[in-house]
Amino acid sequence: MRIMAVDLGDQRTGVAVSDLSGTIAGETFVISGWQPEAVAEKIAEEARNRGVSRVVLGYPKNMDGSAGPRAEKSAAFAGLLRERHGLDVVLWDERLTTVDAHRILSEVNVRGTKRKKTVDAVAAALILESYLASLRQGGASPGTF
Repeated sequence: MRIMAVDLGDQRTGVAVSDLSGTIAGETFVISGWQPEAVAEKIAEEARNRGVSRVVLGYPKNMDGSAGPRAEKSAAFAGLLRERHGLDVVLWDERLTTVDAHRILSEVNVRGTKRKKTVDAVAAALILESYLASLRQGGASPGTF
């Protein structure tokens, strides 16, 4: 079972796709632009092309666990992916993944424009790794967040 993770952004959306067995994060890429319908169409196309059975969408809760405007945006986007494209979408708590992605890129000395272009893909990979780890431990289930 191949799984795709998505880190939804205002200008760029990071995507990570697992290997065929659904055990590790494989390739990553970024979708540029923010028009929800266009981004959803591209995600659905990439999911079909790669044989993805589930999309794990980052759900950016506030640090206190509440759902703010960014989380609401993600929930609405999940609905778009489900209703218009028929995708199996799981919302996944992604608190601090972008902070961790910036830290990782700093550690490997990626800066400036290159960092801007890759941070969302790294964040998507972190979301995917977190979800896959939870599956291995028996903790993840559809709709978990």
